[in-house]
Amino acid sequence: MQHILNCGNVGSCHGGTVDGVYQWLREISDKTGSGISYTTANPYYACSSEIEDGMCKGGDWTCSAKNVAVTCGTFGEACVGLDKYPNATISEFGSVTGKDAMMKEIFNRGPIACGIDANPLRDYTTGIVTDASSDTDHVISVVGWGTDSKDGLYWVVRNSWGEYWGEHGFVRVKSGALNLEDAGCAWAVPKDFTAPERNNQFHCFEGGDNCKASMRETTIVV
Repeated sequence: MQHILNCGNVGSCHGGTVDGVYQWLREISDKTGSGISYTTANPYYACSSEIEDGMCKGGDWTCSAKNVAVTCGTFGEACVGLDKYPNATISEFGSVTGKDAMMKEIFNRGPIACGIDANPLRDYTTGIVTDASSDTDHVISVVGWGTDSKDGLYWVVRNSWGEYWGEHGFVRVKSGALNLEDAGCAWAVPKDFTAPERNNQFHCFEGGDNCKASMRETTIVV
């Protein structure tokens, strides 16, 4: 997530596009062979360069090596950006709209990214959200669906606001609510990703010495 904000040029904390992230990820996947950095090397701060308050203000949110993947040695070494780091790439992406298409995509290939009206979610704690809306101002991940005896079909939605919010970071949204089915969704197909069972990890030292970015602490153009 933070890698996208720092390097994607497809939006910020104040807006963006649903499929722009996948366009960027496909481009760097094809161009560099590396994709989006895992959060262990690039934690999500929900910060972008235009934010003028809180911990984000005055921070460096440029696309430098340290803002792609970083390690800070525990024995006094300086933090360094990494050339090699766990990441995930995609081979293709596309879009779907509407309840039936969303269900088919989730069933066949997994979670999808969708637009949603986030205003009714600000004070959400638990339960199924039923508010009707025609607005879109946020992007979330729809991971599945269920059926409630009272409200009928609902979507299981993973948000990016942290596990302190909602149902451990999730919210259930009634079918037809929050403009979720009409705002448009994007899907992507994983290509390669770093995982133990794939035996494709580049093993870095604790301080990152053998994975250190080669003198490139300036902005990366991808």
